Amino acid sequence: MYNKKECVAMLLAGGQGSRLYTLTESTAKPAVPFGGKYRIIDFPMSNCVNSGIYTVGVLTQYQPLVLNEYIGNGEPWDLDRVSSGVRVLPPYQGKDGADWYKGTANAIYQNLNFIRRYDPDYVLILSGDHIYKMDYSLMLHRHKECQADCTIAVLNVSLEEASRFGIMTTDDEGRITEFEEKPKQPKSTQASMGIYIFSRSVLEDYLQRDDSDPDSSKDFGKNVIPAMLRDGCRMFAYPFEGYWKDVGTIASLWEANMDLLGAVPKFRLYDPEWRIYSRNNALAPHHIGAYAHVSNSMITEGCEIDGVVENSVISSGVRIARGAIVRDSVVMSSVVIGEGATVNYSIVDSDAVIGAGAVVGRTRSPSEAITVIGSSIRIAPGTDIPGGAMVNAAFLQQEERGKD
Repeated sequence: MYNKKECVAMLLAGGQGSRLYTLTESTAKPAVPFGGKYRIIDFPMSNCVNSGIYTVGVLTQYQPLVLNEYIGNGEPWDLDRVSSGVRVLPPYQGKDGADWYKGTANAIYQNLNFIRRYDPDYVLILSGDHIYKMDYSLMLHRHKECQADCTIAVLNVSLEEASRFGIMTTDDEGRITEFEEKPKQPKSTQASMGIYIFSRSVLEDYLQRDDSDPDSSKDFGKNVIPAMLRDGCRMFAYPFEGYWKDVGTIASLWEANMDLLGAVPKFRLYDPEWRIYSRNNALAPHHIGAYAHVSNSMITEGCEIDGVVENSVISSGVRIARGAIVRDSVVMSSVVIGEGATVNYSIVDSDAVIGAGAVVGRTRSPSEAITVIGSSIRIAPGTDIPGGAMVNAAFLQQEERGKD
């Protein structure tokens, strides 16, 4: 057995992320770039370190290669420790054969042996696809103070949004009295953030029960949480009032990047008291050319800007040629935007090339969808990509067939 830990974190990072379309065709959702030089998974991992939790299991499944390489030995997050640190936990073959994770609860169940190695009193369960800063140690303190079996972090949402979440009702002490996953008629606006702290013995018991139930979906929100509530377990809500964004859709990923901009950004990356750590090779300082104009934008190191950039987030190593215009967009690493090209209201994935004079997307408006250019896609000079298009290799092949 390893040295005993009070709390072990389990980070669910195996989701397919199908609503991000071409951005996750070959990359797990938590590995999608964000904010110029980060990836989505940097945020929960940095939260763990800043909260004093140094034992983290990252559960991977879908397209794990990029994510596994990115995490590596955990050194950028100070998680390269001998008796703890970060461990990548893919599905593996046990005595009963190989078995994909069937749901969030089953993923944790399959890794109970990892948890037991550290003999923790508490288990923190996190999602790998949210952008936020949170001190988990305060939530753990609340959990212990209430002598809770389970504590769920909650965020107040609008009544219109409530049907998208697990919604709970609480009493005056914050104890959860009702819980319903994605209700059609929500009874409250207290939404689960997918962040749970369990007392370890209780978690093991309910995961084992859930695994033996052939009718279960093996999901925390649908099965485990309701079962605990029915049995009268001590379950409490932990209110969270900071910035939190589920970036599981193209629109929400774009919005979260835009939230970094402005005189008073909704989400502030530059916080010496709560640093967001990442794995990034150091590049040369970015260069703003004599003919460039940059306003209300984030420009990461290694960029060469000779065109116009407005209200955009530009990742490392991007080249924007003279006469090119980029507006209201998220441009990921090593993209090349040719002379006279225009990129509007778009997300451009890493290593894409936008040819000279090409037009990608349309002016930002409520009626217009965000345009997405997939990784390593080459847009020919003079091409016009309509607003809302999802451009991958199949899209370009179809366009070529249409010309014949």
